Amino acid sequence: MKRVAIIGAGCSGLTAIKCCLDEGMEPVCFEREADIGGLWNYSDNPKIGKGSVYRNCVINTSKEMMAFSDFPPPEEFPTFMPHKYVLKYFRMYADNFGLLKYIRFQTSVTKVVPAEDYEDTGRWRVTFTPGAGEPTTDTFDGVLICTGHHTYPHLPKFRGLENFTGTNMHSHSYRDNKEFEGKRVLVVGIGNSGVDIAVDLSHTASQVYLSTRRGAWVVSRKGFWGYPADAIANSRFLFTLPKSVLQWSVEKMCSFNFDHEAYGVKPSQRCFETHPTINDELPFRIMMGAVQVRPDVHEFTDSSVSFVDGTTEQIDAVVFATGYEYKIHFLDDSVTKIEDNRTCLYKYMFPPHLEHPTLGIVGMVQAIGAIMPISEIQCRWYTRLITGQCKLPSYSEMINDIEDKRDWMNSTYVSSRRHTLQTFWIDYMDQIAEKIGARPNLVKLFVEDPYLAARCYFGPCLPSQYRLDGPGKWNGAKRSIQGAISRCMKPSHKGIQPANVVRSKTRRLSIEIQVPSFIKPYFVVFVLCFLFICVLFV
Repeated sequence: MKRVAIIGAGCSGLTAIKCCLDEGMEPVCFEREADIGGLWNYSDNPKIGKGSVYRNCVINTSKEMMAFSDFPPPEEFPTFMPHKYVLKYFRMYADNFGLLKYIRFQTSVTKVVPAEDYEDTGRWRVTFTPGAGEPTTDTFDGVLICTGHHTYPHLPKFRGLENFTGTNMHSHSYRDNKEFEGKRVLVVGIGNSGVDIAVDLSHTASQVYLSTRRGAWVVSRKGFWGYPADAIANSRFLFTLPKSVLQWSVEKMCSFNFDHEAYGVKPSQRCFETHPTINDELPFRIMMGAVQVRPDVHEFTDSSVSFVDGTTEQIDAVVFATGYEYKIHFLDDSVTKIEDNRTCLYKYMFPPHLEHPTLGIVGMVQAIGAIMPISEIQCRWYTRLITGQCKLPSYSEMINDIEDKRDWMNSTYVSSRRHTLQTFWIDYMDQIAEKIGARPNLVKLFVEDPYLAARCYFGPCLPSQYRLDGPGKWNGAKRSIQGAISRCMKPSHKGIQPANVVRSKTRRLSIEIQVPSFIKPYFVVFVLCFLFICVLFV
């Protein structure tokens, strides 16, 4: 039986354990902390090298789109889950599949190197330290690195920051808005963390300033009819439309929510040239003056900050939401090297020069969508590679793929440390699923089950689509897809019932048949096409 070392017991590490078990291998998971969850296991004390969330953090992907493909979330869970629910979901997943017994808690990995017989076997030597014990080295047939890439804060140099006497911290260390009560706070950065923290601070601070170099397209979690926006947007049909149509549609949807130019956040780049920022409260907090948008920082003094437009504000504290350094500290550069957050990994997973596909890096990718299903499909691919059921292409093919991806990113996205691991969620999931024979065959599905095929094509591309067929097929996939919308909206159905709803079971059934709720999320694709035609011809 092959033994695989898994480093990290966050969402990626948990699904890695399960995927190894599914293929008959023995997983040994090393977790530095005393509990599972990684980034989503909130702690009052942030640690460098461990992912971090703040006390009021809510995930920005809906529960159905972030779920593991064969484990739907409970219908009573919130549509967008606060961090404690995300962690609870991970605990349920671990308990359901019996994963905890394979985890060695409070054990830090310090080094991973090829074994002496690597050329013949592909094995690796892993050095780890259990608690306060002595370092130990063991040999494994494979290694899966599941440590994430939001663990080492990146802080650019700012002129005069050394003179600033107020509080300054990276968003990685931010925990609660109470310590900033009554203060004037500057937040630098308009990504997801920066905007979320600025909004959170605005409830207690006397004034929040949000500084941005380039602006951002701000997308609401809530889409048409109150359905999750990510479930509507991640549709196979929508991504068959021309890029210009899709880009125009997304920008109009953003602008329907609020005028980005009038609110001072409109970027010069189109929406697919920069990573979107997801937040619902920002427009209102700007409208009420609690958050004021400012341009890039020019200089700090002991108690103030000046901006590139010449304005100056007195501040008591500053939070830098300036991203992260991507590092894997226990790997030598000869295995893989990361420079300025740029990697050289085939499909963001495999160092192409290694002779054997026995070392994989999971989750080192930035998709417009949830990372959990991506980590899962990566681990499913890895386990089939290490067991010899799949093969990697040649070195030259992998290098060409990596270079093509770089060229695409350089031509698509604005140059930034943030835009080095970008991909589109459906496209990437399909690419990896194709490798293992789990990509949905929609033509075949339309013949066998047109109703289900329509859901898969026009509706949200749910992770369970990758369990309909092929290796790892799950008999509950169809039922999971059919029930996704109702599960997603279930938490909102406990309020006042419409006056015209008769409580007769027969009457309720007739209403559901006449106006099926699952039609609404799919109808958006026709709305977008209609709007585009109006622009062209009216």
